[in-house]
Amino acid sequence: MSDKVNALLERIKPSVKNTQMAQVFKYNEEISKIPGVIKLTLGEPDFNTPEHVKEAGVQAIRDNKSHYTATAGDPKVRQAAAQYLKQKYDQDYDPENELVITAGVTGGMYATLTSIVSEGDEVLIPTPIFPLYFPIVKTNQGKIVYMNTAENNFLLSPEQLENTLQAHPRAKAIILNFPSNPTGMTYTKEQLTALADILRKYDIFVISDEIYSDLIFDQKHYSISHLLPDQTIVLNGLSKSHAMTGWRVGIIAGPAPLVEQIEKIHELSVTSITTVAQYAALEAFQNGLNDSEPMRVEYKKRRDYLHDALVKLGIECSKPQGTFYLMAKIPGDLEQDDFKFSMQLAKEAKVAVIPGSSFGPGGEGYVRFSYAASMDDLTNAIARIEKFLKAKRA
Repeated sequence: MSDKVNALLERIKPSVKNTQMAQVFKYNEEISKIPGVIKLTLGEPDFNTPEHVKEAGVQAIRDNKSHYTATAGDPKVRQAAAQYLKQKYDQDYDPENELVITAGVTGGMYATLTSIVSEGDEVLIPTPIFPLYFPIVKTNQGKIVYMNTAENNFLLSPEQLENTLQAHPRAKAIILNFPSNPTGMTYTKEQLTALADILRKYDIFVISDEIYSDLIFDQKHYSISHLLPDQTIVLNGLSKSHAMTGWRVGIIAGPAPLVEQIEKIHELSVTSITTVAQYAALEAFQNGLNDSEPMRVEYKKRRDYLHDALVKLGIECSKPQGTFYLMAKIPGDLEQDDFKFSMQLAKEAKVAVIPGSSFGPGGEGYVRFSYAASMDDLTNAIARIEKFLKAKRA
């Protein structure tokens, strides 16, 4: 590196230079090089985008839909997105001024947190949780207040929230993610009501990432926005429900005065999302209300198999209520460093999982399984894990 580049590197914003990207991506890259490994690491559906949605995208290309749209998204797409949220979750948002189409939920989270967080602001985050939230807070020079939920079945309790807010009464925001990546756990209406009763006493933004809302198995998704409409910024989209992770279509929804400010950051960072993707999304919103059902049914079967098989092997794990993830506790007689254990499992058993500590406090000593994999892969993985455990204990 030249002296000039070194000199310029020193002038990069410290909060960016000091930010470490998620270890999980480096780990995933490393284990992918192991021949014959079964990867139970996938963070996206193992299904294809529905044909009618793909065809809408292709037709948009043929129709030369290749120009800018409104910053917040094409009005037709926003209208369809608002109707979709209403039909699916009974959420009411005015597509004119309460909703923005974003570059996935990550783009929406970036715009939201960048709009809210100033230097020194505290953001409450129950963990373990999707780790990309952390660097967004840190690059905006905010401070993360971690709330380890491992002792409460990976759910934030009212007592823990109350105690944390009493200790940090000026916290600017709280991030909720449910159903949760990495745990698969979610909240009931009653549990959310108890949290909302505490949160409404504070001038705190409630940022609710609900991207897995369509992949719940044993109950209906209920949004905290119903309880705290004036405080909640909802993030959702099509990545998981329609297997459209690469299309990058997300939604920000919330009170108009707040969304107006968040849209400024969205415009500065993205302008507007890809027009072709918006037309595919239009089809998904209008005619794909139940496109996720085959996935949901299949994931429930895989969840039941994987959970029961791990329990039979003596591995402690909570039964996920949604998503396609499961957090399993490393048995006490094995390596307790979850990164070292995961690497052992990948190299010796040829089964790849994600170390739990990648997801923040509470993930230590756990590994995350993804069952966005075929049943053949899951059954083979269990057979390999059983053999691995016997060898370790011999």
